[in-house]
Amino acid sequence: MAGGGFRMEHARTLLLNEEACAQLGEHQRAEFVYEWLRFLKKLLPTTDRADVKQKQKRLVEQLLAVLTGSPGPPARRLLAQCLALVYRYGDSLSASLALDRCSDIIRSKDDSPSALPTRLAAITCVGALYEQLGRLLISSFKDSVGTLLKAIKSAESQGRHEIMLSVERILRGLGVSAVPCHRDIYKATRACLTDRSMAVRCAAAKCLLELQREAVFLWSSELEGVTTLCFRAFEGSCYDVRVAVSRLLGTLLAAALQPKQPVAPRPGGRRMCVEEVMELLSGGFLRGGAGFLRASGDMLKGGSSVSRDIRVGITQACVVFVSALGSAWLELNFPSLLALLLQLASHPRATQSPADAACTRRCVSFALRATLGTLLGEKAQVAAAKELCRAIGPQKKAAEACAAEVNPEVYLNQHILVCALLELGSLLQGLGSTATPLVQDSSIGLLDSVISVLLHPSASARLAAAWCLRCVAVAMPAQAAVLLDRCVERLTALKSCPEAVAGYSAAVAALLGAVQQCPLGIPHRKGKMVLELAEDLLRSATQNSRISMQRAQGGWLLLAALNTLGPAVVGDLLGRQLLLLRCAFPPSVRELESELRRGDCFTWQVTLEGRAGALNALKSLVSCCGELLTDEVWTRLQTPLSCAVALLNHLPTVVKSYGNQVKNATTLYRLRVYEVLVLLPPETYTEGLGSLLRQLVCELTGENPSCCELLLLPPLCHPTDLTLTGSTAHDTDQRYIEEQLQSGSLGIGTLEYDPFTIFQSSQDVPAPVPAATALTNATIQLFGVIFPQLATPHRAQTLEQLGEALRQLKGARQLTAQILVTSALCCALKALGIGRAGLGGEEVCKPARSLLWGALESPNGLLRCVAAEGSARLVQAVNDPAFTASMTMASVDKLKAARDAVSRAGHALCLAALQRYTGGISSSQQLGTSVGVLFPLAQDTSSPELQTWSVHALAVLVDLSGPLYRVHVEPSLSLVLRLLLSSPYTHTHTELHLSLALCLHQLITTVGPDLQEESEGVCSLRRVCLTACTLLQDSQECLLQAQAISCLQQLHLFAPKHLNLAQLVPSLCVNMCSSYLWLRRAVVACLRQLAQREALEVCEHAVTLVKELPRRDNTQLDVTIKEVGLEGALFCLLDREWDPRLCQDIRETLGHMLSSAATGKLAHWLKLCKDVLLASADSTAAGTLDPQQDDDRDDDSSVFHARAESNGPFSSLRWATRVFAVECVCRVVALCESADPAHFDMALAQERRLQESTDFLVLHLADLIRMAFVAATDHSQQLRLAGLQTLLLVIRKFASVPEPEFPGHGILEQYQANVGAALRPAFTADASPDVTAKACQVCSAWISSGVVSELKDVRRVHELLVSSLQRVQGGREVPSLLYNEGTAAMETLAVLKAWAEVYIVAVQTASRSDATEPDADKGDGVGPGGLLAADANLLRFVQTDLPTLSRLWLAALQDHALLTLPSQYAQQLPASGGTFYTAETLEQARPHYCGSWAPILHASALWLNSTGFILMDEGPANLSRPVTPTSMGQSASLSSVKSPEDINTERLHLILGICVEFLCSPHSQDQMENITSCLQALQALLDVPWPRAKVGNDQALSVELLTVLHRLMVTRESVEVQLAVLQLVRQVVCAAQEHVREKRHSAEVDDGAAEKETLPEFGEGRDTGGLVPGHSLVFGALELCLCVLLRKLPQLSPRLAGGSPTSGQGQQGVHAGLSAPLDANDCRLVAAALAILSDLPSICSPEGSVCVLPTVLYMLVGVLCELVRGVGVPAEGPLVSGALQALRSVLSTPLSRGEKSREAWSHLLRCALQTLLDCGDTGKEALADEVTLLTGLTIFLLWASPEVTSAEPLQTRLIQRFKTNLQAKDPMVQRRSFQLLTSVFQSPAGASGSFMQALGAAVVGYLREVENRRPQTQEELQAVQEGARALEALVQAAEETHRPQLVSVLLPVLISFLLDENALASAAGPSRSLHAWALQELMRLGPQHPSVLRDLMAAAPAMKARLEAAIKGNQERSSTKGTPQPPSKSSPSIQLKTNFL
Repeated sequence: MAGGGFRMEHARTLLLNEEACAQLGEHQRAEFVYEWLRFLKKLLPTTDRADVKQKQKRLVEQLLAVLTGSPGPPARRLLAQCLALVYRYGDSLSASLALDRCSDIIRSKDDSPSALPTRLAAITCVGALYEQLGRLLISSFKDSVGTLLKAIKSAESQGRHEIMLSVERILRGLGVSAVPCHRDIYKATRACLTDRSMAVRCAAAKCLLELQREAVFLWSSELEGVTTLCFRAFEGSCYDVRVAVSRLLGTLLAAALQPKQPVAPRPGGRRMCVEEVMELLSGGFLRGGAGFLRASGDMLKGGSSVSRDIRVGITQACVVFVSALGSAWLELNFPSLLALLLQLASHPRATQSPADAACTRRCVSFALRATLGTLLGEKAQVAAAKELCRAIGPQKKAAEACAAEVNPEVYLNQHILVCALLELGSLLQGLGSTATPLVQDSSIGLLDSVISVLLHPSASARLAAAWCLRCVAVAMPAQAAVLLDRCVERLTALKSCPEAVAGYSAAVAALLGAVQQCPLGIPHRKGKMVLELAEDLLRSATQNSRISMQRAQGGWLLLAALNTLGPAVVGDLLGRQLLLLRCAFPPSVRELESELRRGDCFTWQVTLEGRAGALNALKSLVSCCGELLTDEVWTRLQTPLSCAVALLNHLPTVVKSYGNQVKNATTLYRLRVYEVLVLLPPETYTEGLGSLLRQLVCELTGENPSCCELLLLPPLCHPTDLTLTGSTAHDTDQRYIEEQLQSGSLGIGTLEYDPFTIFQSSQDVPAPVPAATALTNATIQLFGVIFPQLATPHRAQTLEQLGEALRQLKGARQLTAQILVTSALCCALKALGIGRAGLGGEEVCKPARSLLWGALESPNGLLRCVAAEGSARLVQAVNDPAFTASMTMASVDKLKAARDAVSRAGHALCLAALQRYTGGISSSQQLGTSVGVLFPLAQDTSSPELQTWSVHALAVLVDLSGPLYRVHVEPSLSLVLRLLLSSPYTHTHTELHLSLALCLHQLITTVGPDLQEESEGVCSLRRVCLTACTLLQDSQECLLQAQAISCLQQLHLFAPKHLNLAQLVPSLCVNMCSSYLWLRRAVVACLRQLAQREALEVCEHAVTLVKELPRRDNTQLDVTIKEVGLEGALFCLLDREWDPRLCQDIRETLGHMLSSAATGKLAHWLKLCKDVLLASADSTAAGTLDPQQDDDRDDDSSVFHARAESNGPFSSLRWATRVFAVECVCRVVALCESADPAHFDMALAQERRLQESTDFLVLHLADLIRMAFVAATDHSQQLRLAGLQTLLLVIRKFASVPEPEFPGHGILEQYQANVGAALRPAFTADASPDVTAKACQVCSAWISSGVVSELKDVRRVHELLVSSLQRVQGGREVPSLLYNEGTAAMETLAVLKAWAEVYIVAVQTASRSDATEPDADKGDGVGPGGLLAADANLLRFVQTDLPTLSRLWLAALQDHALLTLPSQYAQQLPASGGTFYTAETLEQARPHYCGSWAPILHASALWLNSTGFILMDEGPANLSRPVTPTSMGQSASLSSVKSPEDINTERLHLILGICVEFLCSPHSQDQMENITSCLQALQALLDVPWPRAKVGNDQALSVELLTVLHRLMVTRESVEVQLAVLQLVRQVVCAAQEHVREKRHSAEVDDGAAEKETLPEFGEGRDTGGLVPGHSLVFGALELCLCVLLRKLPQLSPRLAGGSPTSGQGQQGVHAGLSAPLDANDCRLVAAALAILSDLPSICSPEGSVCVLPTVLYMLVGVLCELVRGVGVPAEGPLVSGALQALRSVLSTPLSRGEKSREAWSHLLRCALQTLLDCGDTGKEALADEVTLLTGLTIFLLWASPEVTSAEPLQTRLIQRFKTNLQAKDPMVQRRSFQLLTSVFQSPAGASGSFMQALGAAVVGYLREVENRRPQTQEELQAVQEGARALEALVQAAEETHRPQLVSVLLPVLISFLLDENALASAAGPSRSLHAWALQELMRLGPQHPSVLRDLMAAAPAMKARLEAAIKGNQERSSTKGTPQPPSKSSPSIQLKTNFL
């Protein structure tokens, strides 16, 4: 294959490259020709006609040469198409020559095998020529048809098949022109329709289907004949034949009823009616395809000759017939159709035996389900349900009339009732809660009609009615408890009637089974009620022998069904149930033996039935409540189990004594014993293991075992091996009726075979098989459980015994026993392999292998598959490589030695499958051996079966080998391609092609991603794979097309760019509506994968295909694609499909398309979802508003009315599809959220919409609201929930979006009435709790959003919440009549959570309103001020109900605290449950508490904060609360009334406990919201003095809280969470501060000031100063702060920085590698940590403060040094001010001046000051923030004790730092330096004297320089002004004696700032400002120092003149401007911008 790619390039030409073709071998030549034909087919339509005509002659010659060269089936079809295309696009006149040539070949008498492919190719060419050229060949039409019809008489099956297909193409091409030959064609086709070849029958049916388009006589005069012919075609048919013939028959009947063209009038002058059509179908159903005489004879004999094939086919034809007429016809004529179908179900000939009756009922049910369920919309289905109710009524009355007379008609009447009731149940289950009005309509009486059937004499009718009631409960969960009560009541009243006992007990069991599918459940007490009823029935069973059987069965049925309610219900009733089980069996085995000597036949029958029922109840208990079965329970069950097993040994004696009358009872008993033992641990029945094993061996090898291999064997086969057997009935749309063809003579399963299945969890009606068949299955399963428990000798003995038994049997009995033994052994080996227990030695392996290999040679294909699977399990169980190798070599030897194809086929599969469960094949030598054996077998064409199995084995080998098979890929692919090119596509070869497809799929997987390579070898492999896929796609078998799509899907996975989507997508869309389920599955699965990557391309290709399709081929799906794209078509398909797997794939495909294209095609997707949502014929608003419900209804006139719009592309879609559409809307919103901010900004969206052609979600807000409203007010509960969820999402996303046209208003404000109208139906009395809970969530979101600004609008939704609060105030004391008590907890907690969320927002908004109230008062009343006012009113709304709410919140929190206790504390839970949950529903309530506690906790904390923990009168007004241990001090007993202090303490500990428990291990769901709620709740608590004092007083509690917060800090990266943690830590530290301060104050007051020296030391550290980790609050706070600081500033760590953080060494590397510039959030975190650090010394004792101070100073000074050096933080930011404030706080601590700690503090502070000064000495490098450094030094000067700053050389360095900054070039630095110096000058005496002496001259020098260098900028001006203020401060601080001298310095400086008039006019703005400011200062200071001023003026005339001129000029300017304003007096005190001084 290396040069295959190069050779194939020569095939891509218009003319065949004969030279290149001649150089190839035979197989390569076939591939080359096929590639050329493929390319030619694509090339001809695009080639110029002139070029085609020019080369036409040569082209035709080459094509005819290929025709005569014996082409294979794929090549001949391509050849025919190419030949026809040549004449179509070239010269068509010479087409007759080719036609003549083909006719000659067809007429040839050569019957040799080599001539057959040529003749078949010629036949195919004839059909293709007529199909393409049509009427151009009209002249030779008759001759061609005659030739074909003549040839059909002598043709073999392949020839007949091809002739039929060619005739079909001729008819399609000629149309009406073929009328002259219609009769001849019809005659020939009649014989082919009953041909022995199934492929010929299919082709004939397709030919007749094409013929009927123009041949009117087929559905007029010849209709009866064609109908009979179709009946005969059904006989012995396969699935494909039944589909094809039923389509033909149904189409003909529909055409007869509604002719497509005018026809001659029938005799009598009237058209055919539906009754006549159904009479034809009924005749075939009852009599089959026989003639009149034969049918009459059968009727006289009383036998039935109608096969199930015929009845299944007729049923399918009936479905096609109704589907062809359409939904409108069905709606109009359904009453007539229903009557006819039900009449058929009750016909005596259709129900002669139970098996026939079951088959007939299933056929009628399928006909109803397939039409009503798929064709009708919900409204029409409701009408159909009414008709079914009307049909039930007369039958019920007839049964009542006939029951007394024992009339046989009652037993025919039962079948009508069964069919009607089952279909009614299916309709109701499909309709769901939309059928509620139907059930509630008293005029129809649906429930009464169904319940009345429970008294029917027939068990089938009673069980069908019970199932129908179950469907009602599943569809409408509110009806479950009501119906249960009604049935229990009637059963209690009529327990003396056998039919009533049986019927009502089945109904109760069915309703209990429905609870499994009802999430809301039923009240818990119903379980006790059912148990009491069951006990009553079982106790009274022996009182009346007439009804003892029914009572016993009913009692045990109720008990078994009761167990499905789960451990929560059964746990409390387990003891009583165990007692009943024990009473059903003798008290001992000895007593059992004595039973055998007494009793009669009836007694034994009742006993066995009762014990079988008890065992079934035990089975249900084990499977549903296994966790309740403790060792004690097993001990109590030991005796009943022993007796049950022991009775098995005595059953033969009982049967021998009482005959066949008890045989059925013994069979049922054995079945129940085996079923129970399969579920039980084997050690529970070890004593009877030997006898039980003997019993099982007898069952497997007995005389008359009931065996249905098609039901038994497929589950034991490997899934991939089932394709070998053609078992495809389970993957078809008709599987409901096709399954009965697999049941053989045993009949199909029905409900009456096992009434105990009625309560199983299932959507469909259970179909249990007969007891004998079920016994066989249970025997096999039990053998698989028991065999691994045997010792090795016993295993060997058992297997030898089975082998010997098989050898003694002969014929059919031997085959049946072999099937059973092999199945049992396979189960046992599977259990051994999975358990890794080991099989045993050679003595066990040898008989096991003998049994399996004997089955491998069986003619039964399914048995061979099971044997191969058993061999693989044998290898797995032995788990020995040597044994595996021996098995492999033995299989190879068998393959070489065997000569029969069957044996070789079985061993071929076994060889491949041996290592299926041992990890695959790992030996290349072993792989080579296996491949070498299988390759020749795969090419053996003498036996198609052997070839098929060998290819399949090769595929299994490829799968197990993995990459090891890579060396064999090329020859394997060549083999696959060669076989595909040469094997015929007939029914007999379908399995071969399926195996080839599987092999191709595995080979593609093996090559894997290497397929993307561009090497020559890989390109050749890829080309072969694509060619093979094309060959499979071109097949007429839909199963092969599905496999081809699967292979292409795999290719797309590994090499997507090499797959042409333009070809693939159209082929997928064409098959999307295929009538074959597996093809639709493959199509949608492939689309799902394509949509993940190329969703847009897929949609575009689909639309392109539809536009190019010819008009005739358009289907409804194509029309949908043309209107709404592929996604719209998928919605339609989703609405029609019922297969769960297919529906899930469709949803995922739409989800991928949505993710890829929603934001780009927003309007399209929203319109699509809107059209789907509104496409309901009966979509009237469920929540239609009652005008009397609300007085303020004037605004609701604008709400949307949820009525359907029928003008869309969809019609009558079901609620499930519409729910998915609403979910898609939510996904669109979520996608837009992450796409573009303009989606949620109306102003930005409108602006960008004008500039670009993009769409935004906010522009479609009206549609979103409308869709949410429509869904929220629908009848369907699921749709209402989806609509409310959508509304909630819309509110959350758009609440903050403003309305651009109305400033101050939100965009959602205009939809207030719509939201209110959508919510109101959810709060009605009949609304389900889950809907109300979701609506409460929406209410809280709406109120909390702040959208509503008017009190009237707030009140509307507020009233809904108030009504919900009134509903839930009763707690669990108010019984739930309809649902489980857990739903009451769900609803209550949802209401409380909603109120909590509203209260939280109200409090937060009110606090903001208080903070902004002064600003709001200044506003105009519109805008934010108005909203704040509304929110303040909201708080008043909530406060009205706050007393009630606070109690409920606290009760809910205590419930939650109890439920979160670990399992070891379960004993502490109250026995009666909590406030809102009962003990029985604890597990159901737990999730609801988990989802609601956090907001409730936060709200409770806020409420306690608002009350200040002051208890108010919280009397029980408006509350009905049971007194429980959880009522928090509110007991009714006066002696136990708790004090307010105790109650407050309990509340505090409750909230603290919940918070700490959650914060210790936050859960994964919604953890961030819950964490935030916990932190905010704790903050609210610690804002109140009382709880703060409690926390401060309890150091252990404080330390624990800090530990939890520390863990939270290191595990959560959220900035909000970390800030909240730090704020909470500071609150804890403040609480400790207050506690320490209070202690010290109390001690001082108590001991007096005179004894201060003897006062005890308070605070941490005490006398020693030690801090104990884990017990120290200070240490914990230090740890947490250190964590924050090192994460944000890692250079603070000496280990990370390589030195001290303040040394300056290594900092460059640290800044470059460890830290990044801090953002605003980081600054806030560091500042908060520093604030905490600064408070820590104050909660220590003096010794403790000395211990902690070095760490605190290290961190503070380190952060300051980093700020000085620069970490990207703004100087005016919160971090700088926070760090300086923290430093001030530390320096101002009283402990720094305390007698015991002063010296140590001073030393440490001097060290810190020294470090800070060292940080400023950077040499030549400039500091990033000199101001911060100087500010820190100033704080030391102002707040530290003088002994810290006056020490040398610190004081000198401080003065030098000021001098340096005063000489800075940056005027901003100078200004801040002067400000700080002013503060120093104004400080008390100490350091200021020195500073005045050292820095005064520098200040004066700077100011004197200003006269020469005037300020030119505003910054320079401010610096000069601050300098002058500093000098003034120096004057004020000087001593009184020196002050005049200093004033004489200050005043000249100010006068020097003055300018003369000339200079003032030309001076810069800052200079003029300085002049004005200086003059003001002189005018202020002059009067204060008059003497100094006079002396100065006298001594300096120049200054006097300057001052006078300035004053005069100022007066003149003031007079010209008006009266001057008095100058503002500036404060002499300079305040810094920050507040840290």
